Amino acid sequence: MKYKLLGNTGLKVSELCLGTMTFGGKGRWTAIGTLGQQAVDDLVRRSVEAGVNFIDTANVYSEGLSEEMTGKAVRNLGLKREELVIATKVRGKMTEDPNGAGLTRKHILHEVDASLKRLGMDFIDLYQIHGYDELTPLEETLDVLDGLVKSGKVRYIGCSNLAAWQIMKAMAHSTHHRKAKFASLQAYYTLAGRDLEREVVPVLKDQGLGLMVWSPLAGGLLSGKYTRSGEGAVGSRRDTFDFPPVNRDRAFDVVEVLQQMAKEKQSTVARLALAWLLHQPVVSTVILGANTMEQLNDNLKATEVEFTQAELLKLDEVSKLPPEYPGWMLGFQGADRKK
Repeated sequence: MKYKLLGNTGLKVSELCLGTMTFGGKGRWTAIGTLGQQAVDDLVRRSVEAGVNFIDTANVYSEGLSEEMTGKAVRNLGLKREELVIATKVRGKMTEDPNGAGLTRKHILHEVDASLKRLGMDFIDLYQIHGYDELTPLEETLDVLDGLVKSGKVRYIGCSNLAAWQIMKAMAHSTHHRKAKFASLQAYYTLAGRDLEREVVPVLKDQGLGLMVWSPLAGGLLSGKYTRSGEGAVGSRRDTFDFPPVNRDRAFDVVEVLQQMAKEKQSTVARLALAWLLHQPVVSTVILGANTMEQLNDNLKATEVEFTQAELLKLDEVSKLPPEYPGWMLGFQGADRKK
């Protein structure tokens, strides 16, 4: 296991992060996973044994149950809290109350205490906004997050699922007013969906934010279970929860290359898809969301995969984004400055 700095901080996080969306399975989250406490304990134990020091959850996962089970696993296993990096999120709807969602001062201050209580912890290492709230001024949100860092309840702040302009607006505001800045972005990025590279990745590089990748197997489409003909996919997650959206024709072009490569390297499609992300310099950590120990063990082996330059070029070619304005114009006009 390798460790990378999270953005412009000195915080070292494992290149693989244990995701907890499969923990509990309450409400609409049953489509993702319904793991009980013993299974959760086993996955956390195996991850830590493999060198994972980063665990990501959210208040909305299984309506808070995921946070409870995560904290309980840490205590059940006798893990040292100071050796773990625990991340959670805020924004989603937690109650039917008119103020039971969003990024207002009221909601965040209530939810951070609720998350700490469920986790059974005194502080959160990385507190992330789980998306954008169009009703709340961004300045209000950033101000309350800065206060949480100053209070010690939160060590670092991050964001998730934001557009490039939203990230840049937040970074500029925090810089100008000398407030805590986002250290990272949690976002969807995969060989089957490289849209992030158009606008967001350049902002991350420019501003020095770390990237935490969610759904690195495109909701299971790159797990190796799916083929263009649809054979072998029965019982997989996408049968009941077809998310995130994927251009399937292009995705299966990628899958077919991965299948051939997996045979040559005596590996699995899933392992190679994860390993490709680990070879992208902008990526700080890749979040694994396992339902079984078999899945987790296979995913953990992604750190052992090595690609030749020719293999990386082949994967880049089959998965690259189609030209889109203004990207193609920027490349055309900027060619003379790269010589």
